[in-house]
Amino acid sequence: MHKHEEIATRFLGQAYESLDASTQKVARHLAQRKLIAHQPARAHEELPADRGQRAADAVASFGGSWTFVALFAAVMLLWVLLNAALLLTRGHTFDPYPYILLNLFLSMLAAIQAPVILMSQNRQAEKDRATAGHDYEVNLKAELEIMLLHDKLDLLREKQWAELLELQQSQLQLLAALAERPNKA
Repeated sequence: MHKHEEIATRFLGQAYESLDASTQKVARHLAQRKLIAHQPARAHEELPADRGQRAADAVASFGGSWTFVALFAAVMLLWVLLNAALLLTRGHTFDPYPYILLNLFLSMLAAIQAPVILMSQNRQAEKDRATAGHDYEVNLKAELEIMLLHDKLDLLREKQWAELLELQQSQLQLLAALAERPNKA
């Protein structure tokens, strides 16, 4: 029986073959005394991203920033001021109040931006699941390491108790031998 199979049977109460891939990985790493933890950035490298996913991440990153909010407010203010200036100088505007053309552009922006942000959130959820899976593996390995340490401590205590009992028995034998000797005083 291999060490990882023994760990699975002894500490997890299951045959190694019946464990899921993640738990088998933990048992192997524990048996080989190898690290399982890695940098959080590496977990994200394991998730390949195509060009569309990278673009969605970039749009969501920019669309959820104060820079976007400031630029958006500036464009809206510029739109209103430009229409007001044209109304005062020429008597008509290219988008009269209630700014129907602006509403159309805003609706189109929202219609495009919302699914792109959702795609980015889905990708972030995949990253979070990968990170949570790795966290599970690290926590399981730590728990198994603690159980192994407890076993080693228990064995050490048993050995110490055996040595202590042996020492005590030899002391009792010496005391008995001393008690049997006649008192020469």
